Amino acid sequence: MSHYEERLERDLNRIKQQLALVAGRVEDSLGDASHALLSGNDKLAYATVLGDQAINRASRALDRMCHGFIALHLPSAGHLRLMSAIIRTNLALERLGDYSVTICRESVQLSRPPVGMVARELELMAGEARQMLKQAATAFTEGNAEQAKATMGMADQVERTFDTVFTDLVGEENELSVKDLFAYLVVFNMLERVSDQAKNICEETVFAVTGEAKAAKIYRILFLDEDNSVLGPMAEAIARKTFPESGDYVSAGRQAAAAVDPKVIDLLQERGIELGDRKPKALDLSKQELSDCHVIVSLQGPAKSYMDAVPFHTTLLDWDVGALPRDLPDDEARQRYEALYREIAVQVSNLMTTLRGEEAS
Repeated sequence: MSHYEERLERDLNRIKQQLALVAGRVEDSLGDASHALLSGNDKLAYATVLGDQAINRASRALDRMCHGFIALHLPSAGHLRLMSAIIRTNLALERLGDYSVTICRESVQLSRPPVGMVARELELMAGEARQMLKQAATAFTEGNAEQAKATMGMADQVERTFDTVFTDLVGEENELSVKDLFAYLVVFNMLERVSDQAKNICEETVFAVTGEAKAAKIYRILFLDEDNSVLGPMAEAIARKTFPESGDYVSAGRQAAAAVDPKVIDLLQERGIELGDRKPKALDLSKQELSDCHVIVSLQGPAKSYMDAVPFHTTLLDWDVGALPRDLPDDEARQRYEALYREIAVQVSNLMTTLRGEEAS
C-alpha cells in the first residue's frame, strides 16, 4: 500500500470512528430522554438538554473532517458516495439530537409523569423508534446494505403506532389537561420523526454501499364517490393508464351500485382502457387501511363525510369535477361524460405532478 493510500485509509477510519461516536451519543440521548419522560426525572431531562451541546460539537467536527477529506483526497466513485452519505447521515443524527431535546423540554412541562394507556404507548413507540435507530446506525457503520433495507420496513410500523396513539390521545382529552395533551402530541411526533430519520440513514447506507439512489415513492391513492359506478372507476382507470409507475390506485363508493355505467365502459374502451369485469365496490376499509392511503380524493361531496375520523398522515382532497348527466339525451349525455373524463384527467395529472414532479410516469 502506498503512502497516499495509507493516509487515505487512516483519514477514512477517523471519519468512521467519529460517525460512530456521534451515533452512539444520539442513541444515548434518545434513551435518556425516553427514560426521563416516563419516570418524570426532570434532573435527567435537563442533563440531556445540556448534553446536546456535546453532540452538536461532535457533529460539527465530523462535518469538518468530511469536507477536509474531500478537499485533500479529491475522492471519486465509492469514496465520494461514502462522504456524501456520511454528511447527510451526520445531518440526520444532529436532528435526532434535537428531537431528544424537544422530548425533554416537553417532559418537564408535564403536570405528572405519564400513567396508564399514555405511559404504555409512549414506552412502546419509544422502544420501536430507538430500536430502529440502533439498527440503522449499525447498518451504516458496518456498511450492511441488506440490514439497512430490512430496517426500513420498521418505519411503517412506527407510523401505524403513531396513528393509533393519536386516536387514543384524542379520546383521553377529558382525562388530560390541554397543556399535557399538546405535550404528549409533540413527544409522539418527535418519536415518529426518529423513525423517519432512521429510515433516511438506511437509505444513505444503501447508497454508500451499492450506489442505489432512493427509489421514487409509490403513492397509495383512493378515489371516492357515491356508488362507484361512474366517477371513481373513471378516475382510477385514468390514473392507472397515465401514471402506472407512480401510484397504487383504488376507488370505492359510499355504497356499491349494481354495475359500472355502460357509457363509462364504452368511453374508456375508446381510449384503450379496459375495465374487464370490474364491479362497483363499497368503502369497507378498516381504520388502518385508510391510514395507509397517502391521498384520499372525493369526487362527490366532502371527503370527510365518507369516514368517521380523518387519518393523521393522509391528505384529503375534494375535486369539483361537475355533476353527473341525469335524464339527458344521448348526445348531451355523451358530451357530459367526455367533459368529466377531461376534467378528471387534468386533476389526476396535476395531483401526480405535485406528488412526483414532472418525471411522474
